[in-house]
Amino acid sequence: MDRDMNMVAFWICASLIGISAAFDLDAEPQPTDLTRYGPYPTNYKEIVTKWLQTQLIDATSAQIEWKGDPKPADLGTKDEHLYGYLVEFTVNARNRFGAYTGKQSHGALIRDGEVVKGLGFGY
Repeated sequence: MDRDMNMVAFWICASLIGISAAFDLDAEPQPTDLTRYGPYPTNYKEIVTKWLQTQLIDATSAQIEWKGDPKPADLGTKDEHLYGYLVEFTVNARNRFGAYTGKQSHGALIRDGEVVKGLGFGY
């Protein structure tokens, strides 16, 4: 009988955990302050790919691996804020000698549909 009670308690706990997990999946993130970060860049891959054409020696060879969706970020200093949405990615592209560089980690801060700051490009 104790074994049956333990099994019932187990299934009740498992059901409650499953129900709470389902609610967490449906929860929507808090809206971001549009006046601070600008509109969410739904076309961030297009924005970053276009920007990379101005940053890479051989942009047509670029192999991009996205590391997640854009997240609100402040990449400014303590005195001067620089708000936007940070997109993190790796790029493997050819250098000026025609050789692939290997995956390099980079980031781009997007605000109002354009990259306002790049990370990992030596500037």
